[in-house]
Amino acid sequence: MHQQTLSLNPHNPTSNYGLRFSPPLFIQNPRLRTSHIKTNHFNHHKRAVRGNRIPVNCINNGVEVSVADNRRHFPFNLPGVREFDVATLGNLCVDVILNVPKLPPSSFDERKNYMEQLSKSPPDKKYWEAGGNCNMVIAAARLGLRCNAIGHIGNEIYGNFLLDVLNDEGINVIAMREEDDINNTSLTSEYDTLLCWVLVDPFQRHGFCSRADFSKDPAFAWMKTLSDEVKSSIQKSKVLFCNGYGFDELPAGLISSALEYAVELNTSIFFDPGPKGKSLAVGTPEERDALAKLLRFSDVLLLTSEEAESITGLRNPVAAGKELLSKGIRTKWVIIKMGSKGSVLITRSGISCAPSFKVNVTDTVGCGDSFVAAIAYGYIHNMPLANTLTLANAVGAATATGCGAGRNVAHLQEVVKIIRESNLNEDDNFWNKLLDEYSNKEDITIVSKATVNGTKNRFFDHVNIQKVVSEVLHKLEISLADGILSS
Repeated sequence: MHQQTLSLNPHNPTSNYGLRFSPPLFIQNPRLRTSHIKTNHFNHHKRAVRGNRIPVNCINNGVEVSVADNRRHFPFNLPGVREFDVATLGNLCVDVILNVPKLPPSSFDERKNYMEQLSKSPPDKKYWEAGGNCNMVIAAARLGLRCNAIGHIGNEIYGNFLLDVLNDEGINVIAMREEDDINNTSLTSEYDTLLCWVLVDPFQRHGFCSRADFSKDPAFAWMKTLSDEVKSSIQKSKVLFCNGYGFDELPAGLISSALEYAVELNTSIFFDPGPKGKSLAVGTPEERDALAKLLRFSDVLLLTSEEAESITGLRNPVAAGKELLSKGIRTKWVIIKMGSKGSVLITRSGISCAPSFKVNVTDTVGCGDSFVAAIAYGYIHNMPLANTLTLANAVGAATATGCGAGRNVAHLQEVVKIIRESNLNEDDNFWNKLLDEYSNKEDITIVSKATVNGTKNRFFDHVNIQKVVSEVLHKLEISLADGILSS
């Protein structure tokens, strides 16, 4: 990835912390005005099935379900039931990646001034990259999943760039829009594609700035309802992925509406609160309400150990995961990402663990998003839990060896290489300490280099890495072969 070194010298000002090269004709990119289905690698059926209604009501940050979840009557993995594997909700943005002498100051006013200075230095296109949920959906597409990206993309050069990137990856883009405002051009700045300035200091530390940081309202506060196209996309997808950064763009009530609609249709919901989880927990009533619903109604929760602690108050990642699981209504998996140590997947019946892979880390941006894509792959394909974690660790590791996110997230060939090398970062002391209090209470499985599969010590059952490698590579063969043929 190219990175520009930034000098904060004033140039001709542009408005709204962004660049405008020509006035937009529509509030959204006209290339999205009709939904043209372009899918990734696979032939798709055109049949959609209507699910059972499961009304969701939130009372004082608690959530109740008035009808039982009849998921067993809605098998998303049967042929022809769902056309798409994954849909992402919102958070489609363009990253502008710049080298800076130092990261932005912490105070609000100073950061805002810093942002204004950034906007006066038009960056060359070579410093642009697809960001936000584009990272997850690109990684998912490269694993062979059929993907929809739901969100707002403006009618300007940044929007066209983002559409080109997603289209090149075989990702279908579904516009979020308001019917009444479709030809309204009076509020142009509010309809621009969201830019995120990714700032890298000489120590390779990252800082982030966007116009959403300087408003109490979401960037697309004008968006109030789910369009028919968005509802159709949710209905046709096996998994709907939401993350905390979506609240920077979309009103909390709209996110709640998407969640409720997915629940009605038995679309599986993945939620990664990210660093936003902490602020959402003390945010507006609408934000707290939406967060409570997402935490209780998501099928899969994904958090770092720090994020899990901030939400639950529990320092032990496994304890925090079990707390989230116990309060969930639909929750099946809670996955804790622990960086260089690996990851843990907690279910109501046990705990699965996978150490990370040893790689030369270049940049960690996008690793978590890539990890989520692989978890979705394992979930959709009913892979063993240990295999799913191992694949996710490998995808995250492959992304870390590159520079940046977007088009720089892991390619399947790189993932396969890391899996085949099987260079695990094993740390028995870490795992023993982490799992000590659960050793006599839970079925615990860990991927390791143990010679004999199924070897058990006083803490957990070992699954041999070579067995996992064989099974995961076999599962990826079709996607890998197709990727080689199409490259």
